[in-house]
Amino acid sequence: MNEALLRGLTPSVLTVLVRRGADFAAAEDAVQDALVEAVRVWPDEQPHDPKGWLITVAWRKFLDATRADTARRRREDRVDEEPAPGPTPSVDDTLQLYFLCAHPSLSPSSAVALTLRAVGGLTTRQIAQAYLVPEATMAQRISRAKRTVSGVRFDRPGDVATVLRVLYLVFNEGYSGDVDLAAEAIRLTRQLAATIDHPEVSGLLALMLLHHARRASRTAPDGSLVPLAEQDRGRWDTKSIAEGIEILQSALARDRLGEFQAQAAIAALHADAPTAEETDWVQIVEWYDELAALTDSPVVRLNRAVAIGEADGPRAGLTALAELPDSLPRHTAAAAYLHERDGDLTTAARLYAEAAQRASNLAERDYLTRQAARLNTTLRSRQPAPARLPEERPRPL
Repeated sequence: MNEALLRGLTPSVLTVLVRRGADFAAAEDAVQDALVEAVRVWPDEQPHDPKGWLITVAWRKFLDATRADTARRRREDRVDEEPAPGPTPSVDDTLQLYFLCAHPSLSPSSAVALTLRAVGGLTTRQIAQAYLVPEATMAQRISRAKRTVSGVRFDRPGDVATVLRVLYLVFNEGYSGDVDLAAEAIRLTRQLAATIDHPEVSGLLALMLLHHARRASRTAPDGSLVPLAEQDRGRWDTKSIAEGIEILQSALARDRLGEFQAQAAIAALHADAPTAEETDWVQIVEWYDELAALTDSPVVRLNRAVAIGEADGPRAGLTALAELPDSLPRHTAAAAYLHERDGDLTTAARLYAEAAQRASNLAERDYLTRQAARLNTTLRSRQPAPARLPEERPRPL
């Protein structure tokens, strides 16, 4: 059974049913039933037109369910008759499905789950494992999302920026369970790039490839985080880096700069440096200036402050950091790093410990705790040994 083929056909089959008049929830159920039928039938004889077969079976499943449900009699009257068998037109409606799954009425988590289910073709169990939640919880989340978008029509252009944000959320979930969400996000973004000619889609794909290329070197054998400057660059995926840079250069040549292209340019400069010491921090600061102008994001300005600390010295970085609220995520960790580079190990150790308490995940907390312990050990070794009291001798009687 070609699982990749089924997953690749799922979004276009679902979109055909929705375009014919099926509401999203009923259409998605019918497609899932058709996929189950394909798993049963195809191992013996795969059809010559797999997409057409799935559409035909899914449409029949939808009509059967509609006829069996008396509450949906009116919808049954509106649906067209089943189309005559024959080759399926090679029209890719996947883009509309992306827009539907990234509808602004959905929460980010619901949009991601629905995208993985409808566009990615993942099962509810796989999505639940990826998010480390019970399958029943994920099923409820997906059901609510399907109900929310069931009445949405494809009568207005979708928002590409929203779709890209959802895909980036998928990518940042990383890996857990038996689904590699980073790889899945790259696959879906490739699919989107083949459907729509947009420089920011290319920018996001380039960004994902450049980040993913460093994945093997991000953690030590014991699972602890390895910062960028200490990563083994020999383990970076040079093929993905080359592809990402090529895609980015093509996007930048169109002179329609967006935030994902700017982020990808920063990632490319890191990837292009043979060693951490050879990183072009001056140019990275310039790209952060572009990115800050595009997004006005405090997180971007925090990263810019760290880059300034590398390009112009830690005190310049601390000055830039002082302009940002210390409640900003990772602000304390950035301050600790810059203070350490400036030689103030006492302040840096204290800030690393504070940052560890505020860390959002266990791996980051462990890393920051180890940095605080390392500096405290160094500080103790520098302290002079305490003066010893003269040995007390027994007094003569």
